[in-house]
This record gives sequence, structure tokens and C-alpha cells, in this order.
Amino acid sequence: MNSNLSKLAVPVGVVGIILLLVVPVPAVLLDVLIIANILLALVTLLTTMFVKKPLDFSVFPSLLLVATLFRLGLNVASTRLVLGDGYAGQVIAAFGDVAVGGSIIIGAVIFLILVVIQFVVVTKGAERVAEVGARFTLDAMPGKQMAIDADLNAGLITDVQARERRAEVSAEADFYGAMDGASKFVKGDAIAGIVIIIINLVGGIAIGMIQRGLSVSEAMTTYSLLTIGDGLVTQIPALLMAVSTGMIVTRSNAESDIGEAASGQLTQSRNALMIAGCAALLMALIPGMPIIPFVVIGLGLILFARRIKAGESRDQASRDAGAAAEATAPRSDTPEDLIETMRVHALEILLAPDLVDLVSGAQDDLLARVRALRRKVAIDLGVVVPPVRTRDSVDLPSSTYSIRIAGVEAGRGLAPAGKVLALGDALDSLPGQATVEPVFGLTGKWVPSEMRHSAEMTGATVIDRVSVLITHLSSIITGNAARLLTREDVRVLTDGVRLVNPSAVEDLIPGLLSLAEVQRVLQGLLAEQIPINDLPRIYESLSLRAKVSNDPEGLVEIARQALGPALSMQYLDDGLLRVIMIEPSLEQSMLEGMRPSDQGTQIMLEPSRVDAILGSLKEALANVEAAGLSAVLVCAPALRPAVRRLVSAQSGGIAVLSYQEVTSANVAIETVGVVRGTESISA
Repeated sequence: MNSNLSKLAVPVGVVGIILLLVVPVPAVLLDVLIIANILLALVTLLTTMFVKKPLDFSVFPSLLLVATLFRLGLNVASTRLVLGDGYAGQVIAAFGDVAVGGSIIIGAVIFLILVVIQFVVVTKGAERVAEVGARFTLDAMPGKQMAIDADLNAGLITDVQARERRAEVSAEADFYGAMDGASKFVKGDAIAGIVIIIINLVGGIAIGMIQRGLSVSEAMTTYSLLTIGDGLVTQIPALLMAVSTGMIVTRSNAESDIGEAASGQLTQSRNALMIAGCAALLMALIPGMPIIPFVVIGLGLILFARRIKAGESRDQASRDAGAAAEATAPRSDTPEDLIETMRVHALEILLAPDLVDLVSGAQDDLLARVRALRRKVAIDLGVVVPPVRTRDSVDLPSSTYSIRIAGVEAGRGLAPAGKVLALGDALDSLPGQATVEPVFGLTGKWVPSEMRHSAEMTGATVIDRVSVLITHLSSIITGNAARLLTREDVRVLTDGVRLVNPSAVEDLIPGLLSLAEVQRVLQGLLAEQIPINDLPRIYESLSLRAKVSNDPEGLVEIARQALGPALSMQYLDDGLLRVIMIEPSLEQSMLEGMRPSDQGTQIMLEPSRVDAILGSLKEALANVEAAGLSAVLVCAPALRPAVRRLVSAQSGGIAVLSYQEVTSANVAIETVGVVRGTESISA
């Protein structure tokens, strides 16, 4: 019932406003509507003060339009009563008589002051802020969308969170665009108020003299007071709505409402309060000044400043005591504690001392983002990433972080405090430190955080410090997934498979392969960034192969064949798989030159011919990249492991697939290059 009433409230109210423009209303009902109008404006103003971000009051532009129409409807209804009956209810009479003391001049001056405040000061400023806010928000939309996509690709957020953030960005742009237009309602309302009061004044005096036979002074006194009262009862809520408009468009996203934020920020400086209090006491000494108000306010500011100092002293003493207690606490030297101290962690993030603010304990700090990344990697690769240890290190240079795997540094980067990373080509006009993004090698610049919008307006993609570090960590984890997969992880994963497909595990482990051999196969897949999510299918294929041979290379290849369609699908571009092939005669020579070794099969060819093959492949890749495309290298199934081993270090990590893996996916294939023993020719 309440839900239905709330849905009908606005439509019924709009219909009532339209009736106000056409149907006369009694003075008693007009009083009720005027009071409701004033209280509506007051509630709206107070609401804008307590919201934490503008989108929390997204209905404001529509509400402003309805409130403006309501106010104009009341103007029409009151004008009809003033000119027709010479009386428009107690509220207008009270404003015209009591509020301005019955003086036409005082009432006119007060009305003009209200109009000037609303039209020149509040409305003009709010209109300009709304216009600039709408333009900046629309200009920053592409950069914000790219930042969301970057966080999604890096695994920092889920698909649901990405959709929510995109919807929020779109809603923010729509809100500021609507506020840009809604501010014109306030401006038009102020102009309409001036026109209506002039019409009421002139029309009232004319009606009083012509129709009612009043003298000029009597008509002016009667209708002027009513007109001024009518103007005041409409201009006061209009002024409140104008202030609400200015309040909502100047409100930035914050964790607290405006009252809490203002009190906290105005009292953050003890010196400012102390100086202001002393200034008030000095002003009390000026001849002719009222001494008591200045002294009371000055002493109050000084006492408040001293209270802040005492609170700061207690907080500092508490911090010092805690630090001293920690320093003097007896350190345990039990074997367990020593073992924990000397243990090498699988993954570590070391932060320079000036970067410890990244671990703030907030919802989106470094630790929370690392947890989200571990979930993302588990979904994408099927690997349980070990917990990431985060600690500070005085050995690191300022603003530097280091990522370690098993105690060995795998990557290092910068994340200066108070700055964001802008990636783009038009950054010369922005201040900051030039840098190279550690994952993709893009040129960028660390710019001050307050220059974020300026950087976005240049077309740059702006990334915060935590996102830079998390993207770097994600790249390192993906590239070293094979190293991170421990035997214990394989046991846990196998136990999970046993719950859903027990026969796949019972046929394979431990009868055919040991856990260590299974680990080696899974590491071989991860080394080529092949997800191991589909473990039941992998185990079933290994069971068939292990009955014939437990050669690691053959086991990896049989597992790849089981995942064949999925391997090709991840390299599709617009539904097309672009491939670089090996010349048939060269492929035959490679097959003849294959030799077994401890590291797997090798291709034994003359060094000069190997160099020619690699050079030909590099040329083919360069042609493909110049066209803005991507491709994979395909070869015979028996050659695939050896070819991958041959080209992996020199080809920039190009994927190597077999003919069987490519054709099993049933996708469209386009040949974009051919590797020859002496040259590469693009197709």
C-alpha cells in the first residue's frame, strides 16, 4: 500500500499543480500549500547537506523542476486572489505586514535583496559550476571507462563490479548533464518572480483605483503590501532551492556529510584557531568596537585551540608508549619462531617506507586488491596463488616497490605518494616524473593527484598507484604460474577433482603417475599459460597416455590435445585465427633433425640455419604487428614441443600450436606469414 502511494505521489502532485494554474483555490488551501512549499525547500536543502556524494540525491534535477513548477503555480493562484479579492490568506498577509513591519519600502528592499542574492550570487555561481562539472565529467568518461576495463583485465574487480562502476560513471555524467539544465530552471524562476511582482503591483493598483474606487495611496498601500508578501513567500523557498542547487553541484564525493567534513577540516589546524582568537582580542581594543562579543569569541577560539593541542599530545604520547612497548617487548627465540623468521615466502611485496600508506586497511587498499587478484587468477588459470606477504623495507629507494618470488626479485616499479600514472602521448604540458609502465612498456608520467582531470582531458588513461602495482603483480604471477604451483597445491586440486569425478583420479594416481609427475605436467601447461581449470579432462587424457609412456613431454602434449578447442579460442581475433606457418620443406628438415635430450626433444640444425629460421620468424611477426594484428605459430604435432623450445626466448612469447589443436576448434583460419629457412614472406 505504501509503495503504491509513493509511486502515485509525484504524478498526482503534478496534476494538482496544473489545476493550480487553472482552478481558483480558497485562501485557506493556499496557506497550506505555501507552508508545504517552504518546508519542501527546507527539507531539500538539509538533504543536500547530509548526502555524501551527489549521486545519493540523483532525483534532485527532476525534483527541482517539480518544485519550480509548484512555486509558479502558487504564484498564479496567489495573484488571482490578490487581484480578485484583495486578500490571499494569512501567510501572505503575515509576510506583508509582520515580516516587513507594514512598510512598503522595507518590504521592497528586502525582496530586491533576496532577488539579488538568489539571481546574481547563488544561481549564477551554481549555473557555472554545473556547466563546468558537466563538461569535465563528460570529457573524463572515456578515461574512466578505460580505467575500469584495465582493472577488470588485471583481475582487480569482477564483472559485476565492473558493470556497477560503468553504471555509476554513466549515472554521474547523466546527473551533471541534468544539473546543467536544471540550473536554468532556478535562473528562470528568479526572473519570473521579478516579472510577477511587477504585474501584481501594477495590476493591483489599477484594479483598486478603477474597479474598487480606492484612492492612489489606499490602492498602493493595500496591494503593495500583498504583492510584497506574495513575493517574499515565493522568493524564500526559491532562494532555498537555489542554495540547494549550489550545494549539490559543489559537493564532491566524501566519506562524511558536509557538517562532519566542515567541522573536522576547519578545526584541523590548531595554529589557525589560535591566531584567529588572538586577532579577535586585538579587534576588541579598537575604539568604538563592542568589547564583550570579541572577547567571548576570541577566548572561545583560544580555549578550543588549546583543547586540540592537549588531544594531540595525548595521541602522540599513546603512540610513543606503544612504540616503546613494542621495542622493549621480549623477542621470542623458540625454534618455531626462528623457523618462521627464516622461511622463504612464495610471493612477497616489499614497499619503501614512504609507500606503507598503500596498506591502509580500507576496502580498496593494496591487501584487498591482492585478495581480489588471487580470486581472479584462480578463476582464469585454475591455480591457487599462495598468500602474498606484504612488508616494508628500508633497503628500497624512495617510492619503490619490489615483487619477489621465493625470495628472488621478479619485478620492481615506482608508486610515488600523492601521484597517479598518466599514460598517453600528449603529456608534455603536465608536471611530473616521466616513466615507463612496467608491464606493457608504455611511456607515461607520474602527475600530482590533483591534476587527474587535467590529464584525462588530454586523452590520457589515468591509473592510481595501487592499480599500477596490482597490474604488475598480476603479470608476474601469470608469467610465473608454473613456479608457484607446489606439490601441495596439486594435492589440494586433486582432492577437489576426486569429489566430483573420483574415477578420473583413481585411474591415474597413484597407480599410473605419482603426484610429482602430475605436478610436472601441470607446470608444463602453465608455462605456456594454458589454464588447468578442466582438471577432470586433463586427468582422463593422462590416464590413457600413462598406460603407454610416462614421458613428461608426451604427457603434456596429450593434455593439450584434450584441451584443444580451448587453446585456439583464446587467440581468436574477431572470430578469426591468424597463423604463421612453417615452409613444408623446412618442417621436414626439422623433423629429421629432432633428437631426444634430458630437457625434451631438440632440433639439431646448423647454427646458421637456426639463425635464419629465427630471423624469418621475427620478420613475419614484425609484418603482422605492423598491420595491428596478432598471430600464432603452427607446426606438426611431433614438432610442437621442440619448436616452442626453440623460439620461446627469441619470438617475444608467440604461442606455438599444432595443426591438430588449430583444426579441432573449428574456427576460420587465415595464414598471415610463412617461416622459411632463409626469409619470411607475408601472405
